[in-house]
Amino acid sequence: MKRNILYALFLGLIITACNDADLTTPGGLETESADIFIPEDAAEGELLVKFVPEMTEILDQVAAEAPAMTRSGIPSTDEVLRILGAYQLERVFPVDPRNEERAREAGLHLWYIVRFNPEADLKVAISNLRLLGEVSKIQCNTTLKRVDNEGRKPVAISSDRLKGAPRLANAPFSDPGLYHQWGYINRGGYDFAQEWAPTVAGSDVNCEEAWELCTGDPSIIVAVLDEGVMWSHPDLSANIWVNEAEVLGSKEDADGNGYAGDRYGFNFVKNSPIISWSDAHDTGHGTHVAGTIAAVNGNGEGVCGVAGGRDGQGGVKIMSCQVIDGSYSVSLAQEARAIKYAADNGAVILQCSWGYNSALANIMMGYTPGPGSEEEWAGLYPLEKEAIDYFIHNAGSPNGVIEGGIAIFASGNEYSAMPAFPSAYSKCLSVAAIAADYTPAGYTDYGAEVDFSAPGGDTEYYGAIGENNDGTDWENPNGSILSTLVLNGQPAYGYYEGTSMSCPHVSGVAALGLSYAVKMRRHFKAEEFIELMKSTARELDPYYVDQTKVYHYNHSTPGYSTVQMNLNDYRGKMGRLIDAGALLRAIGDGAGSEMRVPNITVAPEANYTIDLARYFVNGENLQYNVTGVDENIATAALQGTILVVRGLAEGTTTATIEAGEAKQTIAITVRKGNGNGWM
Repeated sequence: MKRNILYALFLGLIITACNDADLTTPGGLETESADIFIPEDAAEGELLVKFVPEMTEILDQVAAEAPAMTRSGIPSTDEVLRILGAYQLERVFPVDPRNEERAREAGLHLWYIVRFNPEADLKVAISNLRLLGEVSKIQCNTTLKRVDNEGRKPVAISSDRLKGAPRLANAPFSDPGLYHQWGYINRGGYDFAQEWAPTVAGSDVNCEEAWELCTGDPSIIVAVLDEGVMWSHPDLSANIWVNEAEVLGSKEDADGNGYAGDRYGFNFVKNSPIISWSDAHDTGHGTHVAGTIAAVNGNGEGVCGVAGGRDGQGGVKIMSCQVIDGSYSVSLAQEARAIKYAADNGAVILQCSWGYNSALANIMMGYTPGPGSEEEWAGLYPLEKEAIDYFIHNAGSPNGVIEGGIAIFASGNEYSAMPAFPSAYSKCLSVAAIAADYTPAGYTDYGAEVDFSAPGGDTEYYGAIGENNDGTDWENPNGSILSTLVLNGQPAYGYYEGTSMSCPHVSGVAALGLSYAVKMRRHFKAEEFIELMKSTARELDPYYVDQTKVYHYNHSTPGYSTVQMNLNDYRGKMGRLIDAGALLRAIGDGAGSEMRVPNITVAPEANYTIDLARYFVNGENLQYNVTGVDENIATAALQGTILVVRGLAEGTTTATIEAGEAKQTIAITVRKGNGNGWM
């Protein structure tokens, strides 16, 4: 995301608790501690508190007695809270019965929002809560920020103007904008090239080769944490995730996930199922990001998406987790909820074009430096880290194409030699930006922590000098990234630039790779798939030997400055250029492991069904046969590709499944009180 549209989270606070025996004056409060920092935007009368695991039973009991908790049930804690004027304790994460067990294993059930008298001194509150042995972590509930001081907007264009654009020769799809989407297919020779700023064929993510093998699969869900995604956009609507159990805006939580009416995702800013995009301060950023991943391919309209399917079918799905709404944004607690929501509702990729400023961001350029190490970030933002870890460990399924989730973040746009957090977190993927000639975009953050590069645009490079060919003042957006957009609340198309735009290129390629894994019936653990993405990506270092590049900082304002980059400084610090074609070829060559039909557990007198087509290549068109089942314990019947297992008596048996020339054997366990499902 470019500097003027980068989201930054201001400093939070984590205090490690001491033993409650150290608490002084049981009837009163300590004076404030001098070493406690309170961010300027910290919510008054509110703290995020994590209790120790030993308090679980007490907290659960109080919650069961009164869902609107006014006390914790822990005497020493309640005494401090009483003096602070506390009136509510609320779990950060709503109870989702389907996923509560794993949330508890991750310790997320121990995080609470504690609300108290807004006139109480936060330093005094923290100073006393930190002394309680029942409390393990405390942080202020600050707000996610958008650094948009200049108020710059994307360059929007109409659908009609796109239809008159040049067409890509022998294009794989008919969408008129594909010619300008050089990040997918770059054949060089673009009209935005300058004498000092060429375009070089191949500086792209190699979609042309990949699309010969796969264009997407609707079982792969990408959660876009950003502004709201315009789910009704005609070039996106076919590829929007739909929670079929829910009615949009309903007050009934039909699927019991803790969020009522969440048909297309959730607006975590307003705690509402209504995804919005028409506020005067909305920029269309979330819709632009979503289009790069999954704009509909081959519909003859607008633009293409990296994993957008073909002819309105087969694209990956976009789940909108809205964390920016106009001039408002989520708190740290709401951000964490959005991340957990994504994992719990089927997303396997977390697309995040936001983050803190880089620790090496230049204060003289107007930046406030962010955390400088993983330890510092984890200390300042423990709730955020725990939520990201939850997604990484719990998204996906051991019986799907991926076990675990992939969190992908923009590196940042402060022109600095270290990516921002959470992008720099070792368990996340950090994405830097390149121009259309393989060179680093002038603004991109880079460093050893960066995993990948992808096209992000570079107008400070391509359009900084002179006039356009028609004599008008310079404003040539074609060196940046074209995608879907929202303009005045209406569907549109337009150009953005930044690591915000390179990030969804990588998310799209990851989604396309997993889509091909669905087709080839290959299974990966998340870390295995990430390593495959890295090993199939292309080296950039050979392009950065003894070269210089000139860009023009603040090129669109009078008195811009000319900056010369030494590309040697970027060697080993831009990751590798993601390559969709090479990734899909590796999957086709047998990377990962064979999908296996899961073992089944079923209760007596109950049925369990499973679609066998998911586990065999070309499974939709195979003939199946099941043998070897002990019919004293269970029966197994086929209805096309659907296997129906009925439990009869407690015990264990096996079933051998033949599908064409393939054969797999599974265990079937029948037992009471265990529910139905795979093992």
